[in-house]
Amino acid sequence: MKHAWALALIALLIAACGDDGAEGDGPAAARPTTEHPAAETAFPVTVGSGEFAVEIEEPPERIVSLSPTATEMLFAIGAGESVVAADEYSTYPEEAPTTDLSGFTPNIEAIAGYDPDLVVAHTDPGDLASSLAEIGVPTLMHPAAATLDDTYMQIEQLGAATGHVGEAAAVVAQMQADIDALVASLPERDDPLTYYHELDVTYFSVSSDTFIGQLYGLLGMRSIADEAGAESGGYPQLSPEFIIQADPDVILLADAICCGVDATEVANRPGWEQLSAVQAERIISLDEDVASRWGPRIVEFLETLAADLAALELLEFEAAQ
Repeated sequence: MKHAWALALIALLIAACGDDGAEGDGPAAARPTTEHPAAETAFPVTVGSGEFAVEIEEPPERIVSLSPTATEMLFAIGAGESVVAADEYSTYPEEAPTTDLSGFTPNIEAIAGYDPDLVVAHTDPGDLASSLAEIGVPTLMHPAAATLDDTYMQIEQLGAATGHVGEAAAVVAQMQADIDALVASLPERDDPLTYYHELDVTYFSVSSDTFIGQLYGLLGMRSIADEAGAESGGYPQLSPEFIIQADPDVILLADAICCGVDATEVANRPGWEQLSAVQAERIISLDEDVASRWGPRIVEFLETLAADLAALELLEFEAAQ
């Protein structure tokens, strides 16, 4: 199906955004803590809290990742050699052992076939964790991040779960330093840049309160979808008329690779030729893998976007040499 990837991504994002900013459930409430925050993990270790708590008896040697973001995090902290299988969307880094395993509709028998001693997933469709627990396999659940702090927390959790505490702390510290330096280098704006972030060809978008919306906010940007109403949950489906009326400064396409959308297709939509972003050719195609994940490549996403906006003369930014 042409838009299967996009639909799966939107389903994941909407599921996550239902808890954005909420207290008592979702990613924010699932902020796991680690019992052993020292430089080296003392096993057994319990990672997480409440329903998300999982005890890991020994350093895992056979990890199955059902989350592309978790796969990136595991390799970033030096635990990649222990990853024996990753889901179908785990396409980064290149050495990731991508398989046809699904993180959205996990097959317990197929997962068990890799003889894992730890499974990491972003969602549980109902019986993943319990079914794996029955065969003695712990499952670490990492829902889509609602904030940057959630990203840092998940990286540190994986460090504790795999015995790579120091490496995880170093990754987090470097991310924080890089993001702080980027933000500090930007001039203050009197008015934010407005944007339309297109998730798919049916005009689903993101508000400023979503995870990626917060990243855009670091660059002084505001989503036109903010006016769509809180009932949208952060990922509203806009109408062409709404977008034309809002007339964003820049259009960001997160459906270029999956759905073949480009600047020409956008310009040819009825009425869109009058948009300022179309007339000034301020349309940016995003790497949708990077834009849809909340792992270490957040820094790359921000730096690339800042450079693209600078090239369009919308932002004063000079990439570090």
